[in-house]
Amino acid sequence: MRVIVVGMGIQGAKRRAVAGADVVATVDPLRDDADRRDVQEVPLDTYDAALVCTPDEPKIALIEYLLGHQKHVLVEKPLFAPDGDTAFDRLAALARDNNVICYTAYNHRFEPHFQRMKEVLDSGVLKTVYALRMFYGNGTARLVRESGWRDRGAGVLPDLGSHLLDTVLFWLGQPPEAPFQVQLARCHENRAFDHVVITCDGAPAIQLEMMLLSWRNEFYADLYAEAGSAHIRSLCKWGPSSFILRDRKLPSGRPDERAETLVQPDPTWALEYAHFKRLCAAPAAHGFGNLDNDRWIGAVLSDLARQALGDKAN
Repeated sequence: MRVIVVGMGIQGAKRRAVAGADVVATVDPLRDDADRRDVQEVPLDTYDAALVCTPDEPKIALIEYLLGHQKHVLVEKPLFAPDGDTAFDRLAALARDNNVICYTAYNHRFEPHFQRMKEVLDSGVLKTVYALRMFYGNGTARLVRESGWRDRGAGVLPDLGSHLLDTVLFWLGQPPEAPFQVQLARCHENRAFDHVVITCDGAPAIQLEMMLLSWRNEFYADLYAEAGSAHIRSLCKWGPSSFILRDRKLPSGRPDERAETLVQPDPTWALEYAHFKRLCAAPAAHGFGNLDNDRWIGAVLSDLARQALGDKAN
């Protein structure tokens, strides 16, 4: 498959490295080392798909152009649409009518321990899930503050929050019925939020915390259920990364524990790119992409941003 990379920032560089010899051109209006300044300068007969790694604002227009010209699209998360469902309906129709894939990339789904958590949940061995909490933090506050476009809006909420919400969707298999609420939104070192906590008072109860002030990059997840619990400590890119499964003892007692620890390079980018290529080989069989995920994540983040920014204004 012949691909172009649109946007040659950090994510674009990663996508280019993984796609390797598949890349036939790069596009970036600001980078002197890019092959083209505008996607419309790339001859349509030279590529089959585009990896879109741009800031949020131009994404919808770029994707419409690409889908409309029968090009598969992988776009970096998050995918927001100013006019909500209307834009998603338009993209879905373009993908269907042109028999192409529109796929929003959430590479954490391809973390080995995220996959293991999904397998455990799908097996039913833990029975009823009572509670899920996740923390995702990095120490990029100063880098974000110095960025020309990242330190604005709801800040860390759409950046890391989109990953956490997608993980909820991946593990639980469907959106929670109860709404999410902002419990804390702070601007410690940034103009936009650099520390946010959101919760969902449903079944299961969910707590998601995200920040740009964790000076050592950190991820953890704790899932508590009727028959035991499951835990993840760290991501492969920050390693070592561990998955811990505990079996409940009745009426009480120390549970049996099985732990798996990985020390390896981040495999998610290559795994996700291979997944994207499989989708492109049979678009209809895969629903022409995952835009329904974007609808839900976008709606939840928009509501949370209104809550957080409204409180900030007051």
